[in-house]
Amino acid sequence: MIAALRGALGVAAVAAAAMTASEAQSDTVYSILDFSQLDGWAEDDHAAALKTFLGTCGDLKDPDWRALCKAARAQPPEGARSFFELFFRPVMVEDGSPALFTGYFEPELNGARHRSARYRYPVYRMPPEARGKDQWLSRREILESGVMEGRGLEIAWVDDPVELFFLQIQGSGRIRLPDGSMIRVGYGGANGHPYRSIGQELVRRGIYNLHQVSAQVIKSWVRRNPVEGRELLYHNPSYVFFREVRRVAASKGPLGAMNRSVTPMRSIAADPAYTPLGAPVWVEKDGEMPLRRLMIAQDTGSAIKGAQRADIFVGTGDAAGETAGTMKDPGRMVLLLPIQRAYAMLPEDL
Repeated sequence: MIAALRGALGVAAVAAAAMTASEAQSDTVYSILDFSQLDGWAEDDHAAALKTFLGTCGDLKDPDWRALCKAARAQPPEGARSFFELFFRPVMVEDGSPALFTGYFEPELNGARHRSARYRYPVYRMPPEARGKDQWLSRREILESGVMEGRGLEIAWVDDPVELFFLQIQGSGRIRLPDGSMIRVGYGGANGHPYRSIGQELVRRGIYNLHQVSAQVIKSWVRRNPVEGRELLYHNPSYVFFREVRRVAASKGPLGAMNRSVTPMRSIAADPAYTPLGAPVWVEKDGEMPLRRLMIAQDTGSAIKGAQRADIFVGTGDAAGETAGTMKDPGRMVLLLPIQRAYAMLPEDL
Protein backbone atom coordinates (compact mmCIF):
# COMPACT_ATOMS: atom_id res chain seq x y z
CA MET A 1 0.00 0.00 0.00
CA ILE A 2 1.22 3.50 -0.78
CA ALA A 3 1.12 4.76 2.80
CA ALA A 4 3.07 1.91 4.32
CA LEU A 5 5.65 3.98 6.16
CA ARG A 6 5.33 7.61 5.18
CA GLY A 7 4.54 10.28 7.72
CA ALA A 8 6.85 8.82 10.36
CA LEU A 9 9.44 11.58 10.06
CA GLY A 10 9.41 12.61 13.68
CA VAL A 11 6.10 14.37 14.22
CA ALA A 12 5.39 13.90 17.90
CA ALA A 13 1.64 14.19 17.45
CA VAL A 14 1.65 11.21 15.10
CA ALA A 15 3.46 9.00 17.58
CA ALA A 16 1.11 10.06 20.37
CA ALA A 17 -1.86 9.07 18.23
CA ALA A 18 -0.62 5.52 17.70
CA MET A 19 -2.84 3.25 19.78
CA THR A 20 -4.78 0.07 19.20
CA ALA A 21 -8.21 0.31 17.65
CA SER A 22 -9.86 -1.15 20.75
CA GLU A 23 -8.19 1.38 23.05
CA ALA A 24 -9.16 4.23 20.77
CA GLN A 25 -12.74 3.16 20.19
CA SER A 26 -13.54 2.98 23.93
CA ASP A 27 -13.22 6.76 24.22
CA THR A 28 -14.78 7.68 20.89
CA VAL A 29 -17.53 10.30 20.76
CA TYR A 30 -19.89 10.54 17.78
CA SER A 31 -22.11 13.53 16.97
CA ILE A 32 -24.25 14.19 13.90
CA LEU A 33 -23.91 17.61 12.31
CA ASP A 34 -25.89 19.47 9.69
CA PHE A 35 -24.35 20.31 6.33
CA SER A 36 -24.77 23.99 7.21
CA GLN A 37 -22.22 23.43 9.98
CA LEU A 38 -19.51 22.45 7.50
CA ASP A 39 -17.39 25.52 6.84
CA GLY A 40 -17.22 26.18 3.08
CA TRP A 41 -19.45 23.26 2.11
CA ALA A 42 -21.52 25.21 -0.42
CA GLU A 43 -18.42 26.52 -2.23
CA ASP A 44 -16.73 23.15 -2.88
CA ASP A 45 -16.56 21.33 -6.22
CA HIS A 46 -18.83 18.44 -5.28
CA ALA A 47 -18.68 17.00 -8.81
CA ALA A 48 -14.92 16.45 -8.40
CA ALA A 49 -15.54 14.70 -5.08
CA LEU A 50 -18.24 12.52 -6.66
CA LYS A 51 -15.87 11.49 -9.45
CA THR A 52 -13.28 10.42 -6.88
CA PHE A 53 -15.93 8.59 -4.84
CA LEU A 54 -16.95 6.63 -7.94
CA GLY A 55 -13.37 5.43 -8.35
CA THR A 56 -13.68 3.10 -5.35
CA CYS A 57 -17.34 2.87 -4.34
CA GLY A 58 -17.81 -0.21 -6.51
CA ASP A 59 -15.47 -2.09 -4.18
CA LEU A 60 -17.61 -1.44 -1.10
CA LYS A 61 -19.43 -4.62 -0.10
CA ASP A 62 -22.09 -3.60 2.45
CA PRO A 63 -25.60 -3.24 1.00
CA ASP A 64 -26.08 0.38 2.04
CA TRP A 65 -22.83 1.43 0.40
CA ARG A 66 -23.60 -0.58 -2.72
CA ALA A 67 -26.97 1.13 -3.06
CA LEU A 68 -25.33 4.53 -2.71
CA CYS A 69 -22.75 3.64 -5.33
CA LYS A 70 -25.48 2.67 -7.75
CA ALA A 71 -27.21 6.01 -7.11
CA ALA A 72 -23.91 7.86 -7.54
CA ARG A 73 -23.34 6.34 -10.97
CA ALA A 74 -26.70 7.68 -12.12
CA GLN A 75 -26.04 11.15 -10.72
CA PRO A 76 -25.19 13.95 -13.20
CA PRO A 77 -22.24 16.15 -12.14
CA GLU A 78 -24.48 19.17 -11.53
CA GLY A 79 -26.43 17.17 -8.96
CA ALA A 80 -23.39 16.04 -6.95
CA ARG A 81 -24.01 18.32 -3.97
CA SER A 82 -27.64 17.21 -3.75
CA PHE A 83 -26.52 13.57 -3.90
CA PHE A 84 -24.27 13.91 -0.85
CA GLU A 85 -26.83 15.94 1.10
CA LEU A 86 -29.66 13.53 0.30
CA PHE A 87 -27.96 10.22 1.10
CA PHE A 88 -25.38 11.09 3.78
CA ARG A 89 -25.14 12.69 7.18
CA PRO A 90 -22.00 14.43 8.52
CA VAL A 91 -20.66 12.61 11.59
CA MET A 92 -18.03 14.17 13.84
CA VAL A 93 -15.87 11.38 15.27
CA GLU A 94 -13.60 12.37 18.17
CA ASP A 95 -11.19 10.29 20.22
CA GLY A 96 -9.74 13.04 22.41
CA SER A 97 -6.71 13.75 20.23
CA PRO A 98 -6.45 16.99 18.23
CA ALA A 99 -6.77 16.88 14.46
CA LEU A 100 -3.58 16.60 12.44
CA PHE A 101 -3.32 16.85 8.68
CA THR A 102 -0.13 15.93 6.84
CA GLY A 103 0.55 15.39 3.15
CA TYR A 104 2.06 12.66 1.02
CA PHE A 105 3.04 12.45 -2.62
CA GLU A 106 4.34 10.17 -5.35
CA PRO A 107 8.10 10.72 -5.78
CA GLU A 108 9.70 10.82 -9.20
CA LEU A 109 13.29 9.55 -9.38
CA ASN A 110 15.83 9.39 -12.19
CA GLY A 111 16.94 5.88 -13.04
CA ALA A 112 17.76 3.19 -15.59
CA ARG A 113 17.09 -0.49 -16.17
CA HIS A 114 20.79 -1.31 -15.91
CA ARG A 115 23.53 -0.23 -13.55
CA SER A 116 26.01 2.45 -14.62
CA ALA A 117 28.40 4.93 -13.02
CA ARG A 118 25.47 7.33 -12.52
CA TYR A 119 22.69 4.87 -11.76
CA ARG A 120 24.14 2.62 -9.05
CA TYR A 121 21.53 2.41 -6.28
CA PRO A 122 19.18 -0.58 -6.71
CA VAL A 123 15.41 -0.62 -6.32
CA TYR A 124 14.80 -4.18 -5.13
CA ARG A 125 12.00 -6.68 -5.40
CA MET A 126 11.38 -8.72 -2.28
CA PRO A 127 13.49 -11.90 -2.20
CA PRO A 128 11.45 -15.10 -1.75
CA GLU A 129 13.16 -16.07 1.52
CA ALA A 130 11.98 -12.82 3.14
CA ARG A 131 8.31 -13.44 2.41
CA GLY A 132 6.15 -14.61 5.27
CA LYS A 133 8.75 -13.81 7.91
CA ASP A 134 7.97 -11.54 10.82
CA GLN A 135 11.45 -10.05 10.55
CA TRP A 136 14.26 -10.47 8.05
CA LEU A 137 17.62 -8.72 7.63
CA SER A 138 18.08 -5.08 8.67
CA ARG A 139 18.63 -2.22 6.21
CA ARG A 140 22.40 -2.33 6.79
CA GLU A 141 22.54 -6.10 6.27
CA ILE A 142 20.47 -5.94 3.09
CA LEU A 143 22.70 -3.28 1.56
CA GLU A 144 26.11 -4.38 2.83
CA SER A 145 26.10 -8.18 3.13
CA GLY A 146 25.81 -8.93 -0.60
CA VAL A 147 22.73 -11.10 -0.03
CA MET A 148 20.80 -9.29 -2.79
CA GLU A 149 23.50 -9.21 -5.44
CA GLY A 150 23.57 -11.26 -8.64
CA ARG A 151 20.01 -12.54 -8.27
CA GLY A 152 18.14 -10.35 -10.73
CA LEU A 153 16.09 -8.72 -7.97
CA GLU A 154 16.69 -5.18 -9.26
CA ILE A 155 13.69 -3.47 -10.84
CA ALA A 156 15.84 -0.46 -11.72
CA TRP A 157 18.86 1.55 -10.59
CA VAL A 158 18.57 5.19 -9.47
CA ASP A 159 21.08 8.00 -9.05
CA ASP A 160 20.33 9.18 -5.51
CA PRO A 161 20.29 7.02 -2.36
CA VAL A 162 18.54 9.75 -0.36
CA GLU A 163 15.64 9.95 -2.80
CA LEU A 164 15.48 6.14 -2.75
CA PHE A 165 15.22 6.21 1.06
CA PHE A 166 12.29 8.61 0.85
CA LEU A 167 10.70 6.55 -1.92
CA GLN A 168 10.55 3.76 0.65
CA ILE A 169 8.81 6.07 3.12
CA GLN A 170 6.20 7.06 0.55
CA GLY A 171 5.74 3.44 -0.53
CA SER A 172 5.37 4.07 -4.26
CA GLY A 173 6.68 6.30 -7.01
CA ARG A 174 7.86 6.71 -10.57
CA ILE A 175 11.31 6.22 -12.07
CA ARG A 176 12.09 8.30 -15.15
CA LEU A 177 14.37 6.43 -17.58
CA PRO A 178 16.96 8.16 -19.83
CA ASP A 179 14.66 7.86 -22.88
CA GLY A 180 11.87 9.71 -21.04
CA SER A 181 9.71 6.64 -20.36
CA MET A 182 8.55 5.78 -16.86
CA ILE A 183 8.57 2.80 -14.53
CA ARG A 184 5.96 2.90 -11.81
CA VAL A 185 6.71 1.01 -8.61
CA GLY A 186 4.45 0.13 -5.71
CA TYR A 187 4.87 -1.33 -2.25
CA GLY A 188 6.06 -4.92 -2.47
CA GLY A 189 6.71 -5.85 1.14
CA ALA A 190 9.09 -5.00 3.97
CA ASN A 191 11.73 -6.63 6.14
CA GLY A 192 9.62 -6.44 9.30
CA HIS A 193 11.89 -4.17 11.32
CA PRO A 194 10.20 -1.22 13.08
CA TYR A 195 10.58 2.19 11.49
CA ARG A 196 13.01 4.45 13.34
CA SER A 197 12.69 8.12 12.46
CA ILE A 198 15.87 9.73 11.18
CA GLY A 199 14.23 13.10 11.77
CA GLN A 200 13.87 12.32 15.45
CA GLU A 201 17.48 11.11 15.50
CA LEU A 202 18.69 14.46 14.16
CA VAL A 203 16.71 16.16 16.92
CA ARG A 204 18.14 13.79 19.53
CA ARG A 205 21.65 14.65 18.39
CA GLY A 206 20.91 18.35 18.80
CA ILE A 207 21.40 19.12 15.12
CA TYR A 208 17.86 20.45 14.65
CA ASN A 209 14.86 21.33 16.76
CA LEU A 210 11.67 19.34 16.15
CA HIS A 211 9.87 22.19 14.37
CA GLN A 212 12.77 22.49 11.89
CA VAL A 213 12.69 18.88 10.69
CA SER A 214 11.19 18.16 7.29
CA ALA A 215 11.97 15.84 4.39
CA GLN A 216 13.84 18.62 2.55
CA VAL A 217 15.91 19.48 5.62
CA ILE A 218 16.87 15.83 6.13
CA LYS A 219 17.80 15.36 2.46
CA SER A 220 19.97 18.46 2.52
CA TRP A 221 21.80 17.39 5.69
CA VAL A 222 22.51 13.88 4.39
CA ARG A 223 23.90 15.24 1.13
CA ARG A 224 26.12 17.76 2.92
CA ASN A 225 27.42 15.02 5.21
CA PRO A 226 27.76 11.91 3.01
CA VAL A 227 29.59 9.66 5.50
CA GLU A 228 27.49 10.59 8.52
CA GLY A 229 24.45 10.73 6.26
CA ARG A 230 24.89 7.11 5.18
CA GLU A 231 25.05 6.06 8.83
CA LEU A 232 21.97 8.18 9.60
CA LEU A 233 19.97 6.26 6.97
CA TYR A 234 21.12 3.01 8.61
CA HIS A 235 19.62 4.29 11.88
CA ASN A 236 16.31 3.15 10.34
CA PRO A 237 16.53 -0.67 10.08
CA SER A 238 13.22 -0.91 8.20
CA TYR A 239 13.53 -1.63 4.49
CA VAL A 240 10.78 -1.55 1.87
CA PHE A 241 10.80 -3.67 -1.30
CA PHE A 242 8.89 -2.78 -4.45
CA ARG A 243 6.98 -4.31 -7.31
CA GLU A 244 6.58 -2.92 -10.81
CA VAL A 245 3.06 -1.61 -11.42
CA ARG A 246 2.09 -1.94 -15.06
CA ARG A 247 -1.69 -1.67 -15.14
CA VAL A 248 -2.09 1.95 -13.96
CA ALA A 249 -2.16 4.61 -16.68
CA ALA A 250 0.57 7.25 -16.42
CA SER A 251 -2.09 9.96 -16.19
CA LYS A 252 -3.53 8.45 -12.99
CA GLY A 253 -2.28 8.53 -9.43
CA PRO A 254 -0.60 5.64 -7.62
CA LEU A 255 -2.54 2.78 -6.07
CA GLY A 256 -3.89 3.28 -2.56
CA ALA A 257 -4.91 0.73 0.03
CA MET A 258 -8.05 -0.07 -1.99
CA ASN A 259 -5.83 -1.06 -4.95
CA ARG A 260 -7.23 1.85 -6.96
CA SER A 261 -5.57 5.06 -8.08
CA VAL A 262 -5.70 7.95 -5.64
CA THR A 263 -6.54 11.48 -6.79
CA PRO A 264 -4.46 14.56 -5.99
CA MET A 265 -6.10 16.79 -3.37
CA ARG A 266 -9.22 14.60 -3.28
CA SER A 267 -7.89 11.37 -1.72
CA ILE A 268 -6.75 10.95 1.87
CA ALA A 269 -5.21 8.22 3.96
CA ALA A 270 -7.16 7.71 7.18
CA ASP A 271 -7.42 5.27 10.06
CA PRO A 272 -9.88 2.49 9.07
CA ALA A 273 -10.64 1.92 12.78
CA TYR A 274 -12.70 5.11 12.54
CA THR A 275 -13.11 5.91 8.85
CA PRO A 276 -14.36 3.23 6.42
CA LEU A 277 -12.22 3.01 3.31
CA GLY A 278 -14.16 4.55 0.44
CA ALA A 279 -16.14 6.94 2.64
CA PRO A 280 -16.36 10.68 1.90
CA VAL A 281 -14.68 12.91 4.49
CA TRP A 282 -15.15 16.66 4.83
CA VAL A 283 -11.76 18.26 5.51
CA GLU A 284 -11.34 21.61 7.22
CA LYS A 285 -7.58 22.08 7.28
CA ASP A 286 -6.06 25.27 8.65
CA GLY A 287 -2.44 26.42 8.43
CA GLU A 288 -0.58 28.16 5.62
CA MET A 289 -2.66 26.45 2.94
CA PRO A 290 -6.23 26.26 4.33
CA LEU A 291 -8.52 23.69 2.73
CA ARG A 292 -12.26 23.26 2.85
CA ARG A 293 -12.89 20.25 0.66
CA LEU A 294 -14.78 16.97 0.37
CA MET A 295 -12.27 14.14 0.00
CA ILE A 296 -12.46 10.35 -0.10
CA ALA A 297 -10.67 7.98 2.30
CA GLN A 298 -8.91 5.66 -0.14
CA ASP A 299 -5.63 4.89 1.60
CA THR A 300 -4.09 4.01 4.96
CA GLY A 301 -0.70 4.32 6.63
CA SER A 302 1.12 2.97 9.65
CA ALA A 303 1.54 6.51 11.03
CA ILE A 304 -2.07 7.49 10.30
CA LYS A 305 -3.82 6.63 13.56
CA GLY A 306 -6.78 8.32 15.22
CA ALA A 307 -10.24 9.64 14.46
CA GLN A 308 -8.96 13.09 13.51
CA ARG A 309 -5.82 12.07 11.61
CA ALA A 310 -5.47 12.25 7.83
CA ASP A 311 -2.74 12.27 5.20
CA ILE A 312 -3.68 14.22 2.07
CA PHE A 313 -2.41 12.94 -1.29
CA VAL A 314 -0.89 16.03 -2.93
CA GLY A 315 0.28 14.68 -6.28
CA THR A 316 3.40 13.54 -8.16
CA GLY A 317 6.88 15.01 -8.38
CA ASP A 318 9.12 17.51 -6.62
CA ALA A 319 6.60 20.35 -6.32
CA ALA A 320 4.07 18.01 -4.73
CA GLY A 321 6.81 16.74 -2.43
CA GLU A 322 7.67 20.24 -1.25
CA THR A 323 4.01 20.96 -0.49
CA ALA A 324 3.50 17.64 1.27
CA GLY A 325 6.68 18.05 3.29
CA THR A 326 5.49 21.27 4.93
CA MET A 327 1.94 20.14 5.67
CA LYS A 328 1.45 19.57 9.42
CA ASP A 329 -1.75 21.44 10.17
CA PRO A 330 -4.67 21.49 12.62
CA GLY A 331 -8.36 21.62 11.77
CA ARG A 332 -11.10 19.01 11.81
CA MET A 333 -12.41 16.20 9.66
CA VAL A 334 -16.05 15.15 9.45
CA LEU A 335 -17.03 11.72 8.17
CA LEU A 336 -19.98 11.39 5.78
CA LEU A 337 -21.94 8.19 6.37
CA PRO A 338 -25.12 6.68 4.92
CA ILE A 339 -28.05 8.03 6.93
CA GLN A 340 -29.06 4.86 8.79
CA ARG A 341 -25.43 4.00 9.53
CA ALA A 342 -24.84 7.50 10.90
CA TYR A 343 -27.74 7.39 13.35
CA ALA A 344 -26.86 3.87 14.43
CA MET A 345 -23.56 5.18 15.79
CA LEU A 346 -25.20 7.49 18.32
CA PRO A 347 -25.58 6.39 21.97
CA GLU A 348 -28.81 4.50 22.63
CA ASP A 349 -29.98 6.93 25.31
CA LEU A 350 -30.21 9.86 22.89
